[in-house]
Amino acid sequence: MRVLAAMSGGVDSAVAAARLVDAGHEVVGVHLALSKNPETYRSGARGCCSLEDSHDARRAADVLGIPFYVWDFAERFAEDVVSDFVAEYAAGRTPNPCLRCNEKIKFAAVLERGRALGFDAVATGHYARVRTGGGRVSLYRSREAAKDQSYVLGVLDADQLQHSLFPLGDDTAKAQVRAEAAARGLSLAKKPDSHDICFIPTGDTAGFLHSRLGRRSGDILDGAGEVVGAHSGSHQFTVGQRHGLHLSVPAADGQPRYVTAVDPVRNTVTVGPRASLAVRVIEGIRPTWTEQYVPGTWDALVQVRAHGEAMPATVTASADGVRIELAAAAFGIAPGQAAVYYDGDRVVGSATIAATAA
Repeated sequence: MRVLAAMSGGVDSAVAAARLVDAGHEVVGVHLALSKNPETYRSGARGCCSLEDSHDARRAADVLGIPFYVWDFAERFAEDVVSDFVAEYAAGRTPNPCLRCNEKIKFAAVLERGRALGFDAVATGHYARVRTGGGRVSLYRSREAAKDQSYVLGVLDADQLQHSLFPLGDDTAKAQVRAEAAARGLSLAKKPDSHDICFIPTGDTAGFLHSRLGRRSGDILDGAGEVVGAHSGSHQFTVGQRHGLHLSVPAADGQPRYVTAVDPVRNTVTVGPRASLAVRVIEGIRPTWTEQYVPGTWDALVQVRAHGEAMPATVTASADGVRIELAAAAFGIAPGQAAVYYDGDRVVGSATIAATAA
């Protein structure tokens, strides 16, 4: 096959590309330029968007002896990922930009261009598995549970999965990947994993949002509607948040309080005890399906965070959305997050959380 290997400049994508070369595929490496000024996105070896990362990716391609190109997706990334991130926070929701990047950039824009150029598939260093059988391609969790990234791939559809390869998903531990990179002479074998959000170089999400949305003073309220603090913009908060509240009135019972609601229209943030975060019902919109639409009511495991617990639930699906009823209460689930539903280790699909209820 002719395979387009997305090379972020990290060790995972480099080893994934190397394995494809070993398997006899015709491999071409591509690095995605996601910012007109890469230094504004990430410094050092912490992410996937810095100038250093593009150099690392090129050096890895040279070691592997494969062609290498840099593709400029800065404008589309800014519109589909960064602007979406800001708009979601402005609306009082909590987005996952990595999931959105996979959906809109890596497995949509890149795959579209790659197929137009005659490539059969796009490969990445994600820890997940694809299996073919019965005329379908299915997405599964990685066997390396600690590194499983199937959650952020849950938005992919059947057509995208048919043209996606994940060479690290079967039985590979991170230590093995680093050892393999070193044995292959790849200088990035000891490069740290990426963390945080690639387009926020300081890790200061609140500061980034202030720079895009400005500051707007508002009240922090308790469950009774009493003012217990002040803030400089409701967009900097997310449901379940505990730190950074700086409340002026302590709780009567002395227990910590958490953000329970964000109202962008009134510019208020409501706080309460942990118990008030309990969720048993999730309403999801914009459902996606990795294989096919599965109507009706069925049992599933549901995950709402990239490294969160898979929770037993009952899912009722329609063409417009899903209703998820958890077997046990979960805490701190925020609108805007993705709910990814599984049948065992197989990914069935995902939806954007629109509302929750106790």
